[in-house]
Amino acid sequence: MPHPIISEFDIIFAGGGSTACVVAGRLAALDPSLTILILEGGQHTLNQDLHVQPYKFTRNLAPTSTTMTFNVGNPSQSLNGRAPIVPCAHCVGGGSSVNAMCYTRGPASDFDDWGAEGWESKNLIPLMKKLETYQVQPDRPTHGYGGPIKVSPGGCKLGIFEEFIHVGTTYHKRQYAEDTDDLKTCNTYSPWAKYIGATGRRSDAAHHYVYNQAHNANLQIWVGKRVKRVIFQDKRAVGVEFTSDPVSCPDADQSSSIVKASKLVVISAGAFGSPAILERSGIGAEAILKRCNIEQLVDLPGVGENYQDHNLVFTPYFAAEGIVTMDPLYLGEESDVVVQKNLAQWKIDGKSLVAQNGSDAKIKWRPDDDELKAMGSAFQPRWKEFFQDRPDKPVALFSLCAGAGGFSHILPRRSYMAANYFTLYPVSAGSVHIKLDENGQEGIDFNAGFLDDPSDIAPLIFGYKKLREVIRRMSSYRGEVPIGHPHFPQGSAAVCRETTGPVDLNAPDIIYTAEDDGAIDRYIRDRVQTTWHSLGTCAMKPRANKGVIDARLNVYGVTNLKVADMSIAPINVGTNTYWTALLIGEKAAMIIADELGIGSQSSWKSPRSRL
Repeated sequence: MPHPIISEFDIIFAGGGSTACVVAGRLAALDPSLTILILEGGQHTLNQDLHVQPYKFTRNLAPTSTTMTFNVGNPSQSLNGRAPIVPCAHCVGGGSSVNAMCYTRGPASDFDDWGAEGWESKNLIPLMKKLETYQVQPDRPTHGYGGPIKVSPGGCKLGIFEEFIHVGTTYHKRQYAEDTDDLKTCNTYSPWAKYIGATGRRSDAAHHYVYNQAHNANLQIWVGKRVKRVIFQDKRAVGVEFTSDPVSCPDADQSSSIVKASKLVVISAGAFGSPAILERSGIGAEAILKRCNIEQLVDLPGVGENYQDHNLVFTPYFAAEGIVTMDPLYLGEESDVVVQKNLAQWKIDGKSLVAQNGSDAKIKWRPDDDELKAMGSAFQPRWKEFFQDRPDKPVALFSLCAGAGGFSHILPRRSYMAANYFTLYPVSAGSVHIKLDENGQEGIDFNAGFLDDPSDIAPLIFGYKKLREVIRRMSSYRGEVPIGHPHFPQGSAAVCRETTGPVDLNAPDIIYTAEDDGAIDRYIRDRVQTTWHSLGTCAMKPRANKGVIDARLNVYGVTNLKVADMSIAPINVGTNTYWTALLIGEKAAMIIADELGIGSQSSWKSPRSRL
């Protein structure tokens, strides 16, 4: 039976992504009498195969997908004139419902670097443990074993990753560790755990924090609703104005409605959506608001600035026939025999390739002295200023994908593997603001900033070379897929081709000429993309330093309005950001509960689920 329509709630969340689900779910479990509304532009994800079957995550990135919003950036000289496209989630659960489920935790020191009172790592580690049930190994001191989010090795192991780790620990001369997500260890090859539960289903914030409280009529989710702006009375947030989302509900009435909030409005629409809501509400830089004909309520020039991401390159290789990869599932229809066999097994015991994301191993990489020298002079100042005396900070994450991934649909059917490498603390930053087009329709003015700082490309160039050396020593290697690699000049030792097998473990490395290096530089600029880790556009910093919120998540200059999502991160984090979004949610729930006087941390019960 549908819940009754309510015109006023205690708390309204503008956006229903990962963090919003955590905060709303925690507060509802703590005080079921609280009336809480989540307004989400996308649609429900409850028990939908696209969102609970892990292997289907790539389908959310299809050009026709309605579970993602594809934000098109301005053309950039740093990308050879290319306009980057950065997707963000557009469904209940946000990124947690569509991401690649890669479980990575950054160094604890990341949060100490934020410089925000109450957000130091010593205060957050209990919440890191509280949010998870770590099903990989028992008795790990920094991991949790009773939280709502399940972490496991996934539904099956792929042998190709044993080869990757073997070459990494021999040829690449790095150590091996079972757990490099202990908040300090890096530069070590390790297995890569996943946000997949023992039942083989995705472990997302929607199912594990809010959908499992469907019995509570006071916790409501309205889907297909786009929040236009926050409503104020004397700079006090008292509600929001919303319309039907034009993507989720293209045929719906687009007239506006207002719903009131008696206690609090929380903007939780992500690094793109949250600054846009603030700007439409009259909070932002004067020049931005003026060009959009919006009356300024609060002068906050930091809104929409400080956009950050991680920079990813994905490079495909041929794999030996008979090697188990994800390609049959990525390419197959539901009726294919291989897909049907894996689905049948998954439905029985949660195992098979259905419960896989194709990534079983990684290294949070830091260069040794020789590698640092090979990276050239452009990276040296950044190394000395940021990384040299911080041994827990990896420069990049290197990994392998068992499949062709984004190249699957343009390549012949066979077995592939791919190198994935992305920088974790790039210097470059951009911005995202609203703008009006010539017809007066709202659009986006988005500068991604990718590779604008000259130090940012060096680790990616090195990553291409080093991972190529690792992969061509794996027994499954059968050459490079030429269309996914740099175009090296004819006669170069680096020319890419299909081969009959790997080189010897002790074979010499490829020697690249200056012309070859130029080809790699062009390739990186042509191919580098988002890692879907957008953050920073409503930064938790002092107002004088272009901050947007304080350490209690309050928007400067108004009352009863907070922001809680990845947009609040003041600087980058060395991890896949789903973990950080969950952690922000847990901390935000504590802050709000404290301010409402509705309970102590010790009285909280984790929302439980068998999923």
